[in-house]
Amino acid sequence: MARSTYFYHEHRLNFDDKYSDLKQQIKAIYHQHKGRYGYRRITLALRNMGMKINHKCVRRLMQIMSLKSRVRRAKYRSYKGQVGKIANNVLQRSFHADRPNQKWATDVTEFNVGGEKLYLSPIIDLFNGEIIAYQTKRRQQYDLVKDMLDKALNKLTSKDEVVLHSDQGWQYQMYRYQQQLKQCGITQSMSRKGNCLDNAVIESFFGILKSECFYRKKFNSVEELEKTVKEYIHYYNHDRLKVKLKGLSPVEYRIQSLKSVIKSSNFQGADH
Repeated sequence: MARSTYFYHEHRLNFDDKYSDLKQQIKAIYHQHKGRYGYRRITLALRNMGMKINHKCVRRLMQIMSLKSRVRRAKYRSYKGQVGKIANNVLQRSFHADRPNQKWATDVTEFNVGGEKLYLSPIIDLFNGEIIAYQTKRRQQYDLVKDMLDKALNKLTSKDEVVLHSDQGWQYQMYRYQQQLKQCGITQSMSRKGNCLDNAVIESFFGILKSECFYRKKFNSVEELEKTVKEYIHYYNHDRLKVKLKGLSPVEYRIQSLKSVIKSSNFQGADH
């Protein structure tokens, strides 16, 4: 055996022994989240467990164990031409929000199971990426959007001033939809025609949802898919860690931010 070959295999054995416990933890996190986590989120999960670990090490170990997250696919489009009033692009790709219920985004996506379709209409809060309301239906009708909007509006207070952004889908051009927004003091915003980047946050959510939930499993019925989508949205809001949220889930980030605001308010009150 060549000297270089001997030392190479000795190094690999030592490497495997050194990281054997870590590899088991990585594998456990990967399977706990059903293969939805890549090396970045697994690194965050490990750090949340109190481990000081570099993402490059996690990536290397995942490569050795052949653990890889899913790739995303394209989305459904609901644009059917101009059937009503087109709103201005108020959002202008300014996806950062300083507080909850400041900027929302919405869209509709389609699933197909054995020729039967399921439509999902969610609203995402750009502050923390939380799905604050959603509705699923078997048919692409206006009630799909209306029922979702009713749920979202119930979460607003009189102090909230919201911009709600969408594409130019026929639902969002309807007079009833636009009047409901106007009555509630919500500013409507629309993407430019055929420009998906203007609504990139909700587009990203649909990509994640389909790659981590829909494409990973063969569904036998629309009922089974609908149940799984609802379970996934709860998981996404409460358990799925986000790099941009400092390793917290959307709900955890919102709660932590609220506590910080209350603490700051109490501190300022004490000064006076």
